[in-house]
Amino acid sequence: MNKLLIALVAALSFSGLVQAQGNIEAGKAKSVTCAACHGADGNSPSDLYPKLAGQHATYLIKQLQEFKSGERADPIMMGMAAVLSEQDMQDLAAFYASNAATPETAAPEIAAAGQKLYMGGSGDDKMTACSACHGPRGNGLELAKFPKISSQYPAYIKTQLINFRSKARANDPNGMMSDVAAKLSDAEIELLSKYIAALH
Repeated sequence: MNKLLIALVAALSFSGLVQAQGNIEAGKAKSVTCAACHGADGNSPSDLYPKLAGQHATYLIKQLQEFKSGERADPIMMGMAAVLSEQDMQDLAAFYASNAATPETAAPEIAAAGQKLYMGGSGDDKMTACSACHGPRGNGLELAKFPKISSQYPAYIKTQLINFRSKARANDPNGMMSDVAAKLSDAEIELLSKYIAALH
């Protein structure tokens, strides 16, 4: 029975269904070089950079792998990720996932208008509701590597939506985000960015 269990775990690991676990304390030690942009606990001091605190570990690992491979382009992050091993990525992801993101807020009028678009999409151009992948509270879906987007800086969300729309960022599975963002106006991106940030 033990041999069968060992064989099953080995097969799942080989297929990518089971991943090595990151070490939170090791990740904390390794995160010192990340702190200038992302903060000591993953809450960035500037909205130029994303909050990593509370993000799904699987999503963080995916982004680091893609920065390292060049699939996701960013001059700073490509250089940072180039020296990371797979274990480094696991450890960093475990550390940031273990922390909580600082909350954001939105005015009542933003919340009302943003909720309609986020939850229902746009009937006119058949835009899929954001909640279909990211959930009603913006918590994403870790198994599918859909990120947590709530409590993120509005300015960072806005930048990413613009980048997906222009295809300056194209590391989304099957072009899903590019397809959605292509249907968004500047005003809708502004609205969604503020609404999504305040979800928690």
